[in-house]
Amino acid sequence: MRIGVIGAGAIGGTIAALLDRVGHLVEVTARGEQLAAIRDGGLRLDGGCGSHTARIAAAETLQTRPELAFVTTKAQDAPAAIRANAAVLDGITVVVVQNGLAGLREAEQLLPGSDCVGALALYAASYLSPGLVSVTTTANTYLGAGDGPPPQAAVDAARILDAAMPAFAIDNFTGAQWTKLMVNQINALPAITGLSAQQVLGDRRLRAVVTASLQEATRVGYARGVRYGSIQGLDDRILRVVARAPRWAAQAVPLLMKRRMGSTPNPGSTLQSIRRGQLTEIDYLNGAVVDEARTAGIEAPVNAAITALVHEVERTGTFLSPDQVHERMRPLLA
Repeated sequence: MRIGVIGAGAIGGTIAALLDRVGHLVEVTARGEQLAAIRDGGLRLDGGCGSHTARIAAAETLQTRPELAFVTTKAQDAPAAIRANAAVLDGITVVVVQNGLAGLREAEQLLPGSDCVGALALYAASYLSPGLVSVTTTANTYLGAGDGPPPQAAVDAARILDAAMPAFAIDNFTGAQWTKLMVNQINALPAITGLSAQQVLGDRRLRAVVTASLQEATRVGYARGVRYGSIQGLDDRILRVVARAPRWAAQAVPLLMKRRMGSTPNPGSTLQSIRRGQLTEIDYLNGAVVDEARTAGIEAPVNAAITALVHEVERTGTFLSPDQVHERMRPLLA
């Protein structure tokens, strides 16, 4: 099958390499050093999904019309990437693999003639150097759309992807997006401190910040009428308890996340962007919580402060120590 992957970074590179490994004809888009490396030596994958070098076509935009496409850019880059490839995406199934809440909705608006479905990648991968992607934690990918049963396009795309990596079409995709947003509450603190996710969650002071932001975000979801989906060991029942529990009890969820990550250091996608000198997705993660809170007529001060700290690190290039983070956030944790 001809498959296009728009954005051959950590997530897209993993999908592209694994689909190539099972025999699909894969073309990717990339830029700069990543594009040059893929053209020169292929797209190399290692880590939890095994090793493979995918000798695949690569360009800044898709050069041939695929039968199935995955959009795996950063959330803020997706609209421009979709517009740049719109001519070859029209009329096919397009799978939007994105953090945050807006990606699928934006794709549907930009591609009215296509079957657009969403996907949530629960595995962790790192874009280590040009041409090399490493899977640090293996996990499922979930596909769907809306709050009902998955559309047929999601079922078909999940079947194709599942031959290369664990993938499932699910009900209540909107609720699952919100649950993934809760999982991504761990993403900001590594970007602020330069530490791995495991180190952040192992630090009592930083874990308190993550727990506070998680509780606040969960409450915002309920204020917006969300029924959380079941992924990564979290579901609506557990998150309802998290929203109401004292912080010392709610920290059990971040500790569960730490155990699920294993021992290989997980920098998180936001820290990876910082290290590459790129803008992060923070406005689509903790920033999305702030926006949803505003829509609900409430505030999300912890998530707003975390979003501001990530932007500070983007601007200055200087990480904060755990002590500095604790001092900055302490007034909001009382």
